[in-house]
Amino acid sequence: MEVHARLRNLRMAPRKVRLVIDVIRGKDVHTATTQLSFLQKDAALPVLKLLKSAVANAEHNFHLDASALRVKAVMADGGPTLKRSRPRAHGSAAPIRKRTTHILLTLTDEPAPAPVKKTLPLSARRRAARRIAATAPVVAAAAPVTTESEPSNLS
Repeated sequence: MEVHARLRNLRMAPRKVRLVIDVIRGKDVHTATTQLSFLQKDAALPVLKLLKSAVANAEHNFHLDASALRVKAVMADGGPTLKRSRPRAHGSAAPIRKRTTHILLTLTDEPAPAPVKKTLPLSARRRAARRIAATAPVVAAAAPVTTESEPSNLS
């Protein structure tokens, strides 16, 4: 089951919020809460508040266990931009854009999918093997070992 929580018109730029939400995407709720509480970004506080709200929605509305939840998806999209101006030299003005953000957080109680192991195509593996063989150090043939029956030149 999926549970959604939405935060609209957050008075912070989406670019700054995306730095924070990339940290928690795909994590379980306990890990995400811990990471957000120690993250040194201003956007971490509203995202943490939204995560706690989504967990509360899951527990109260759908009777789900909070320990089994994980962050399935989280998106930060741009909201309306407040347009202001700043006085500049010779009576002109420069625009100031105060951006806002809409955040959509989705929690799920399904287990995380197993990671897919990526392998190189056969041709790339052969090229890599040739490259390793070409750069391997060349080992010179060892001198034959003398036995006691042969005379020694070490007198």
